[in-house]
Amino acid sequence: GGLVAFPIFKEISVSLGLTPFGGPEFSKDNDAEAFLSEFVATFLLMWAIYILNWELNFGKYHYIIKQTLTAVAIRALIEFFPTAGPAMNPMLATAWDVFGVSQTDFPAENIHYFVYWVAPCLAGILAAVTYAIYDGDKVFGVSMPIGPLKPKKTIKKD
Repeated sequence: GGLVAFPIFKEISVSLGLTPFGGPEFSKDNDAEAFLSEFVATFLLMWAIYILNWELNFGKYHYIIKQTLTAVAIRALIEFFPTAGPAMNPMLATAWDVFGVSQTDFPAENIHYFVYWVAPCLAGILAAVTYAIYDGDKVFGVSMPIGPLKPKKTIKKD
C-alpha cells in the first residue's frame, strides 16, 4: 500500500501547495536507541492489539471502539517512543525512505533494515511468545513450556 499511496499523496500535496507528509527517521548516531525504541513500541502495539481484539469485548460497538482505541494506542506509542519515528511497520518505514527521503531508491544503509525490519519482527515474535504463554497457545506450532497464565473460564452447570 505504501509504495502506491506515498507517491500519489506526495504529488497531491505538492500540487496543492500543502505541507508534505513526514515519516519515520532517526539519527544514525542513535542507531541502538532507535532499534530499542522501535522494538519496544512494536511489542507494546502487538499487546494492545491482542488485548483489544482477543481479551476485551465491547459488545455491539466492538469494532468501532476497538479501532478507536488502537488508533489512540498507536498515537501514544509514537509520542512515548519518538527515537525511531517510530514506524512499527517495516513497509511504512521503507516506503517513506523511498519516496520521502531518497526520492527513488530503496535504503542503501543496512541500519535502516536493522531498525525498521529486524526490530519490529523480533518484537512481534516476542509479543507472540509472551501472549502464547499468557493464553496457553502455541507459537510456530510449538507449545510453550510454561503457561497458560490466563485464568480458565469455568462454565457453571445448573
